[in-house]
Amino acid sequence: MASTNPHHHHQLNGTTTTIDPNNPSSHNKTKNNNIDISAEFAHHDPTIARINNGSFGSCPNSIIQSQHHYQLQFLQQPDDFYFNHLKPSILRSRQSIKTLINANHVDEISIVDNATTAAAIVLQHVKWSFFESKFNPGDTAVMLHYAYGAVKKSVEAYVTRAGGHVIEVKMPFPVSSDIEIIDAFRVALELGKSGNRKVRLAVIDHITSMPSVVIPVKELVKMCRDEGVDRIFVDAAHAIGSIEVDVQDIGADFYTSNLHKWLFCPPSIAFLHCRNPEMVNLHHPVVSHEYGNGIAIESSWIGTRDYSAQLVVPEALEFVNKFEGGIEGLRKWNHEKVLEMAEMLVKAWGTHLGSPPEMCSSMAMIGLPACLGIMSDSDGLKLRSHLRENFKVEVPIYYRQPKDGEVNPVTGYARISHQIYNTVDDYYRFRDAISNLVNSGFTCTSFQD
Repeated sequence: MASTNPHHHHQLNGTTTTIDPNNPSSHNKTKNNNIDISAEFAHHDPTIARINNGSFGSCPNSIIQSQHHYQLQFLQQPDDFYFNHLKPSILRSRQSIKTLINANHVDEISIVDNATTAAAIVLQHVKWSFFESKFNPGDTAVMLHYAYGAVKKSVEAYVTRAGGHVIEVKMPFPVSSDIEIIDAFRVALELGKSGNRKVRLAVIDHITSMPSVVIPVKELVKMCRDEGVDRIFVDAAHAIGSIEVDVQDIGADFYTSNLHKWLFCPPSIAFLHCRNPEMVNLHHPVVSHEYGNGIAIESSWIGTRDYSAQLVVPEALEFVNKFEGGIEGLRKWNHEKVLEMAEMLVKAWGTHLGSPPEMCSSMAMIGLPACLGIMSDSDGLKLRSHLRENFKVEVPIYYRQPKDGEVNPVTGYARISHQIYNTVDDYYRFRDAISNLVNSGFTCTSFQD
């Protein structure tokens, strides 16, 4: 739990920093790291307690400068950049990602704009399997009920319209253990096989977005293998830089993660890992000159656009490696700090976490006081805007529909993030904002027209 001492101490792998909430920059200068974090993130709005790194990530100034270098290189002589520099630079980034995720070969790595694009590539492939009668009408796809909204829309657009039947896993929340998710997924797979149907696709989140929970992905992938699922796609938009990723150990057919959320790249860049690229006929949904040359090459040129975000992966990793323990040290630091801040908040409000600590990443779900009266998704969105506009706090709010018979249930949860630029004062401001609303008798009925 966080100390209420105004000179609070954070420790990053043995490096101690004294934190004075009246001087937040004191949090951001860690010994033995050649980085001034305050300077690297000086472009952030200093008036906002931004505890929502999960949505859009963050990019330090040094990486922005590297990106700007590539942008100028292209603008100065586009032909030279296109013919002599673009593909080698993208290959350099793919090689960095290959090492980072323990892939077998660089040919398994494609770079795309974001995880939503990667999902479109995979789901388009599934669609063509239905159209080409490799899959039968009514065959099923299984996905979590809490899958990311854009991915659910892609499943609707590509799989449902092609004749597939979608089964959503009713994952519990709050959740207390991996077993609850594993059992729910097993039930969904059994349902998917009923009536002599085949489960053709499983979409598994590594970390769900809202509510945010780390999913036992390796166990679910193995279950899918044992049950004969044709294609396994892991949507790990939040994973790289937040939790360990070893694609060989996980064993999915397809795995995607953004690099602009937790690995400090500028928006937008993600990778798509394909376990057997020579065995599947994947194509980028934007067809351009490289069509037919494999998904990695197709993705490297989809027409004239700004590719600079895809070229700075080595520089981003160089930035990460300046910290004690590198990427592993940063993951551990952010995980420990988000839990520390989460425990401080639930103690202040008399609520609870949405999942146990081991099912949190660099994000955690915090129960909000029931008396706030959050009774819909709309209430959550309006409360989020109210916190931004009146208290200068940026944090997503999740609405959980209460179960029958629940008395005074916690229906609202905040998803807090922790990244290296955050200070304890960010979370104190959030704590005090909610306490202020509770003490003033505020309820979400105030938002009703």
